Amino acid sequence: MGIIGWIVLGFLAGVIAKRLVRGDEGLGIVLTTALGIVGGVLGGVIATAVGFGDPIDEFFDLSTWAAAIIGAAALLLVWRAVEERR
Repeated sequence: MGIIGWIVLGFLAGVIAKRLVRGDEGLGIVLTTALGIVGGVLGGVIATAVGFGDPIDEFFDLSTWAAAIIGAAALLLVWRAVEERR
């Protein structure tokens, strides 16, 4: 998957994760995209470590989207926990 694919996947995964994990983080388009990209990488690394294969390989694969959305949602929950401690 190329860089454009990662950006599109990251943006859409970030938007979906923000919808699933309600809150008022106020992240803009750039931070939402970064959230999705980092969450996708995080989800892919965890899924590979657990033994689910390589989920971040094809753009139109369901496992790619699931790993990216779950990773972005987890990252968003961590973001919220850190912000609440401040």
